[in-house]
Amino acid sequence: MSKSQNGQLSDIEALPDAHLLNETVQTVSFEALSVSVSVKGAKEDKRIIDNVSGVIRAGEMVALMGPSGCGKTTLLNLLARRTNTGVTTEGKIYVNGGEISGGTFRKISSYVEQEDHLIGSLTCRETLDFSAKLALSNSITSAERRRRIDALLSSFGLVSNQATLVGTPIRRGLSGGQKRRLGVASSLITCPKVLFLDEPTSGLDSAASYEVISYLKNVCKQNNLIVICSIHQPSTSTFNLFDTLYLLSRGKLCYAGPLTETSSYFSTLGYEIPHFYNPAEYLLDLINVDFAQDKTAAEEQLQKIQTSWQSSGSLKQISEKIATCQEEKKEVVLEAQRTRSMMLLPFILLHRSFVKSYRDVFAYGVRIAMYLGLAIMMGTVWLRLSTHQDSIQPFVNAIFFGSAFMSFMAVAYVPAFLEDRASYVKERNNGLYGPAAFIIANFLIGIPYLFLIALLFSIVSYWLSNFYPSGEAFMYWVMWLFLDLLAAEGLVVLMSSLFPIFVVALALTAFMNGLWMSVGGFLVSPRVLNVFWKYWARYIDYQAYVFQGMMVNEFSRRNYQCGEGCHCMYATPLEDQCMIDGNGVLEVYGYKTGKNGEWAGILIAIIFAYRLLAWFVLWVKKT
Repeated sequence: MSKSQNGQLSDIEALPDAHLLNETVQTVSFEALSVSVSVKGAKEDKRIIDNVSGVIRAGEMVALMGPSGCGKTTLLNLLARRTNTGVTTEGKIYVNGGEISGGTFRKISSYVEQEDHLIGSLTCRETLDFSAKLALSNSITSAERRRRIDALLSSFGLVSNQATLVGTPIRRGLSGGQKRRLGVASSLITCPKVLFLDEPTSGLDSAASYEVISYLKNVCKQNNLIVICSIHQPSTSTFNLFDTLYLLSRGKLCYAGPLTETSSYFSTLGYEIPHFYNPAEYLLDLINVDFAQDKTAAEEQLQKIQTSWQSSGSLKQISEKIATCQEEKKEVVLEAQRTRSMMLLPFILLHRSFVKSYRDVFAYGVRIAMYLGLAIMMGTVWLRLSTHQDSIQPFVNAIFFGSAFMSFMAVAYVPAFLEDRASYVKERNNGLYGPAAFIIANFLIGIPYLFLIALLFSIVSYWLSNFYPSGEAFMYWVMWLFLDLLAAEGLVVLMSSLFPIFVVALALTAFMNGLWMSVGGFLVSPRVLNVFWKYWARYIDYQAYVFQGMMVNEFSRRNYQCGEGCHCMYATPLEDQCMIDGNGVLEVYGYKTGKNGEWAGILIAIIFAYRLLAWFVLWVKKT
């Protein structure tokens, strides 16, 4: 994208994106907005936003600016209708002079968060393509979808990088500025009329910041969009790209109006912006009390600025404009309703997850290698166990180790799921899909990989350790391991959905696995386990059913030789033959044969219960 000699965007940089053209929303106005939160021990609620009003017209790019903690992100979230629970809000927000429902507002708006939350193993084009499929599904043709993607790639200067991966920890991809532009482009694929951006230049240098905002302004002007950004201390060149400035300090407005009138307004108050000085930096220093050397003077100066604004003619003009918008109220006419097949959404997500899983070694590749290492260790530690009675306890130990540690090591899935969850939160908030599609796709993508892990682990460990040598027994072993892994991954998904913080999710999942190991039947026999743990924990412990299924699979099929002098460790009907019937071992643990179907059914119910609970948690939690 080229710039003219004076640094302004030229008029011939890119063709307009007709599908983005905003002919629906002319104004977004807000009147006397306030946000309060309760503070423990305080008599009154704390005001984060206090009596803020304004009018934003189509084609305007607005900067919400102020010192750290001034309330600009809170105001952005309030305008985007993303207020958190536990806060009290006051005031009105109008679109075209009238109030509209939250559902309608979500259909005409989109939100770009401060964090990119892009899937690193997708290319630029694939990122936009999947966003388009999720947003538009079967409502447009493939040719129309490609045209929209081509237009956005062109508008944001990403054509030459369309086949480049976003980037993973081990594969370098796009630069920070390119990622930010791609994040904005993926939000525009849904054709919003109002676009919110939280700190779009965060983490970028001045050149990359200018690059992102200039591309954004071009799209805003060409398509008559409303763009509202919270921004912190931009460079002069970046600051000058905005049309309108809302300047806040301690939740109150210090100025709201055209950027070109900022200098003259503050000059009338006696604060002349020095020549060759970054105006954004000067204004922030002017209203920042927290780091002032003379706190009293700074407080008085801020109060003067805010009081002057409250009595200014500019504020009166804003009130008049809000009234005019209400008098000229126009209905928000939505475009033809996009028809999306709810059944199709999980499979679009499944396709995207599949692309990620085979490109990103951290998704399943590392886990496969990790489990193979565990299989080799197990097979060589319990190497070629014999059918002598001395091998009975080692066989039991190997069964416990193989089942318990396979599920315990599922904690390695926590970081991969948290990355997927971050993408889900962003896309759900932008109305692309809900928790049901996400949970279904997440479950389905794991099935082939977890079966492969169970099969490879069994091929190595089962035969090295000399478990019962038959094809049927081997496949039962694989089945129990596969169900074990499905349940363990379901536990990871549930814990990570409840507490989406890496360390917390990891610790809780490890704790739950430790609990399941303790009551699973190996460390404490079910016959002597106290009633408190036996009658709730053990019956919902998936590891208990896996352990007893594997025990029955091994010991119901085998007899073992007694020691010298026919001294048998277990009393069974075969004792007179100097043999131990494996069923005698099962009796010690209280396990019965012929219950494989019942145990497998309970395991499947537990697997689905974990996923259903995870769905409920995601449905309740919006972030």
